[in-house]
Amino acid sequence: WVSLQRQKYKKNALSSDRIQQMNSVGFIWDLCDVEETMSWEKRFDELCAFKAQNGHCNVSQNDEQNKSLGVWVMHQRVSYKKNALSAYQILQLDSVGFEWDPHDLSWNEKFNQLCAFKAQSGHCNVSKNYERNKSLGKWVNAQRVSYKKNTLRSDRI
Repeated sequence: WVSLQRQKYKKNALSSDRIQQMNSVGFIWDLCDVEETMSWEKRFDELCAFKAQNGHCNVSQNDEQNKSLGVWVMHQRVSYKKNALSAYQILQLDSVGFEWDPHDLSWNEKFNQLCAFKAQSGHCNVSKNYERNKSLGKWVNAQRVSYKKNTLRSDRI
């Protein structure tokens, strides 16, 4: 049955719905891609082990111990932006809390710090020279500048 599906696919005799169904489970159309898929699964397993040890999936390319895994993580983000990952790969990465945009992670961390500041002080007017958390003050100032320049993403307003 599997071989027949591959033959139909090569002859453009398989409906787009069937192709989409097969793609959604990570079906490999070309057996030459099997080695590449096995390599992806191996890297994904490495990422899961990294997360179990570190509590996150943000592997730095600058981490000498995990440099190649960091490059793989970056490649997944680029492939995702280019719509070059299968639905299966996206589901797998999502299932472990993969951050598609590492900038979102740091933005969310600062936003949470701002929420804590507001809970404590009753306002969000953090000075850019705020002594207790200078990086929060600089971040809030950068958000204000981005807002004024109309470059702040709409989901962050």
